[in-house]
Amino acid sequence: MNEYVIIGNGVAAAGCIEGIRSADSEGRITVVSEERHPVYCRPLISYMLEGKTAPGKMNYRDEGFYERNGCRVIYGKKAVSLDPVKKSVVLEGGEELNYGSVCVATGSSSFVPPFSGLETVEKKFTFMTLDDAEALKNAVTGESSVLIVGGGLIGLKCAEGLHGLAGKITVCDLADRILSSILDSGCAAFVQKHIEEMGIEFMLSDSATGFDGNTALMRSGRKVKFDVLVLAVGVRANISLVKDAGGECGRGISVNGKGETSLPFVYAAGDCTECTDISSGARRVLAILPNAYMQGHAAGVNMAGGEEDFDCAVPMNSAGFFGLHVMTAGSYDGECDDMSSESGIKRFYVKDGYLTGFILVGQTERAGIYTGLIRNRVPLSEIDLDLMKKIPSNLIFSSKIRKKRFGKVV
Repeated sequence: MNEYVIIGNGVAAAGCIEGIRSADSEGRITVVSEERHPVYCRPLISYMLEGKTAPGKMNYRDEGFYERNGCRVIYGKKAVSLDPVKKSVVLEGGEELNYGSVCVATGSSSFVPPFSGLETVEKKFTFMTLDDAEALKNAVTGESSVLIVGGGLIGLKCAEGLHGLAGKITVCDLADRILSSILDSGCAAFVQKHIEEMGIEFMLSDSATGFDGNTALMRSGRKVKFDVLVLAVGVRANISLVKDAGGECGRGISVNGKGETSLPFVYAAGDCTECTDISSGARRVLAILPNAYMQGHAAGVNMAGGEEDFDCAVPMNSAGFFGLHVMTAGSYDGECDDMSSESGIKRFYVKDGYLTGFILVGQTERAGIYTGLIRNRVPLSEIDLDLMKKIPSNLIFSSKIRKKRFGKVV
């Protein structure tokens, strides 16, 4: 009987479990979960702060998921080493798990720079996990002044979640704009104005360099008082298990379309991996939930002796900030076609006859059509390009192509 070990218990792990079971209904599956929760939707933690959802309602799969799939789950333990020769994994406390094949789905962790004086801050938090969100919620009162270091997706979703819970919220970032990794200056300004209207304050082109108790020492020389500190500077892929075992790694664990690493019988999936972005051809860490699931599923199928490739990874981001929705995908390499209006922004990037990327702010309806064009590498010669830019629907394809693709004219 095959022995499968999955290290991690996020969305990639869920995909891996279902991939294994699609090809092997009998093999034993052991899941090592550092967190003490069943698999949940991590992007929902800001909504838990707001009170729009609760921990028990954030699960990615139903209550019987693990039992139905014959999984043993070890909660609250971290895998500390992997031996590809012995084909074993050692956990905290010394327990050793043998495997026939293993999937490393360890995700990513908050990156905390070595700030001087950080140890003097009493109430400091990161914002990556359900436990992080619950701890932060318990620390904040209606009188709290919160400083969030980092104006990316994590920092802004944290700010939204804290709105109404804290008295004052300030976001600082060394970049000159918010969401600098996914938005250009015009799009970022549009989103920032909307968030500022909700009372969130920004300090851009400036960030903390150190702390003295509840005072942040800023690069500009300013001093900012706060009661609660949230560090949302960035994340790093958790690659140490594979790297320390001699596996090939860049910013993430290097994998192919089957989820295979450079080590025999060792697979990897999700936010800890580095794979090929088909919109640019570059090797990148693509820490995105849909990619994590599909990559995990492919790894699971191949671990169980089946055949499945995940070869359509693209960067995607979808988030809402106080009712304003933002969606991006692909790379911004190519000619830009701007379809912006007062109500929102639409920017499409085209290169060599293909849609390579887009930015949508406030006009995200049916954006999956655009993502599908990128992911499936659909030649723009096959579609009505002008209609695509205005109204995303299957009508952008000719009746002949709609019949071929969808089986009927729709």
